[in-house]
Amino acid sequence: MSGGNVAANAHVQVLHDHEEAGHGSFKGYLTGFGLSVLLTAIPFWLVMAHVVADSRVAGLLVMGIGFVQIIVHMVYFLHMNTKSEGGWTMLALIFTVVMVVITLAGSIWVMYHMNANMMPMAPADMSNMKM
Repeated sequence: MSGGNVAANAHVQVLHDHEEAGHGSFKGYLTGFGLSVLLTAIPFWLVMAHVVADSRVAGLLVMGIGFVQIIVHMVYFLHMNTKSEGGWTMLALIFTVVMVVITLAGSIWVMYHMNANMMPMAPADMSNMKM
């Protein structure tokens, strides 16, 4: 019976030795949760209390805090770092971020130019339109 325990312990040790990405600890999850709550409450407060008068600045602040929250989630909950899986997860993340930036920037660029190049309609012309 003790031989079975030795084999089971060796199997667990082998699995532990090959594991590159560490599992999170209770303290790590609690830290991530606290940061997530804080990074959700701050933009809510900024918008609801009208702390920033300019809506563009407020929007940029909310997006910046949202970006920081994405990083917090990736580090504390997804355990992404440069060591996990030989760096392939980080490479996949970088590729994904580049694709999202290209897609969003292209979409915003196209929508802006479509809006700028459309013919303006006079209010009198809109009153004749049937809905």
